[in-house]
Amino acid sequence: MKKFWGAYALVWTLYAFTVSFALITEEQVSIASVSFLRNMLLMLPAPFLLALIWPLSAYMQKQRWQVQTMVAVHVVGAISYAYIPGLFYLVLWRLGASEADPSARLFSFWPTLYNGMMYLTHALVFHGIRIHRQRVQQDLALEQTRRLLISTELNALRNKLNPHFLFNTLHSIIALVRKDQQAAESALFRFSDMLRYILDTEKSGHDRVTLEEELQFVRDYLALEGLRLGARLQVEWDVDDSCTGVSLPALIIQPLVENSIRHAFNPRSQPGLLTIRCYPDASAQCLRVEVRDNGPGCDPQQIAQAAGMGMRTIQRRLALEFGDAAAWTVSTAPGAGMSVAFSVPLETASS
Repeated sequence: MKKFWGAYALVWTLYAFTVSFALITEEQVSIASVSFLRNMLLMLPAPFLLALIWPLSAYMQKQRWQVQTMVAVHVVGAISYAYIPGLFYLVLWRLGASEADPSARLFSFWPTLYNGMMYLTHALVFHGIRIHRQRVQQDLALEQTRRLLISTELNALRNKLNPHFLFNTLHSIIALVRKDQQAAESALFRFSDMLRYILDTEKSGHDRVTLEEELQFVRDYLALEGLRLGARLQVEWDVDDSCTGVSLPALIIQPLVENSIRHAFNPRSQPGLLTIRCYPDASAQCLRVEVRDNGPGCDPQQIAQAAGMGMRTIQRRLALEFGDAAAWTVSTAPGAGMSVAFSVPLETASS
C-alpha cells in the first residue's frame, strides 16, 4: 500500500501544480508569486478529504453492503463534497484570507459538477482497487487449495503403495535369496529405487517428473511383480522416444498398471498381456498414455461404483492440474479387457 499512496500523493501534487500554473498563467503573474503558493495550498485539503473514501469503501466491503446502498451513500457524499470547497473559500473570505466573495461559487454549476465528479471518480477507483485485490486473494486462495488437494491426493497415492505389494515383494525376495542370490540382490536394488523415487517426489515438494522417470518406476514395479507372477505377466511396451522428456505428475501411470495387475492377472492362472503405450499427439499438442490389458474386463458401471481410490484419484489430479487441457477415457466390457487412457499437454521438464 505504500506504493499506492505514494502514487496517489504524486498524482495529486502534479495535478495541483498544473492547475496552479494554469491559473497564474491566466493571471499573468510569476510562478514565485504568493498567488501560486496560495493556489497550491488551497488545493491541499482535497486529496486528504477524498482519501477518506478508502476506509469508507473498506467498511462497506466488510459489512457486505448492497450495491444500491453503496451507490446511495456515495451520491450523498458526492453532493456534500461538491459544496465543501465553496464553503471552505467562504470561511477564508470571512476570516479575511481571501479578497473575493465566494458566495456565488456555492451555487455555480460547473465547479459543483466538477467536485461531485471528482468524488465519484475516487469512489470508483478505490472500489475497483479493492475488488481487484479481493479477486486476487480469492484466486490465490483457490490456487493454494488446488495445490493442497493435489499434494494430499499425491500423498495418498504414495501411501497406497500398499502393504500387500510390500509384503509380496519382500516375500519373493526372501524366496530368491535361497535360490538365486544375484537375482535377489537385483530385486532389492529395484525395490530401493522405487522407495527412493517416492521419497524424492515427497522431499522435492513438487509432483512433476519426466515420462522416462515415471516409466522407470513402472518398470521396477513390474519387475518385482514378475517375481510373483512369473510367465503369467507379459508386458508390451510401445513408447515413443521423442516424448520421454515430457513433464507429467508423478505416480500417474503406476496405479493404472497396479489396477490391471490386481484385476486382470491376480484372479487368473493363465498368462495375460499388459500393454503400455506413450506417444505424442501433434494435432492436439498432448501426450497420450494408455494402459491396456486383455483381462476379464467388467461392466463400465462397476468402475463408477468401485470403492478403490486409484483411478478416481488420478482422474481428479488430472482435472486439478490441467483442467480442460487433460483428457481421460476408460474402455471396458465383460470379457473384453480394459483400457485406460489419459492425455496431458506437451510440456517438457525444462519449461
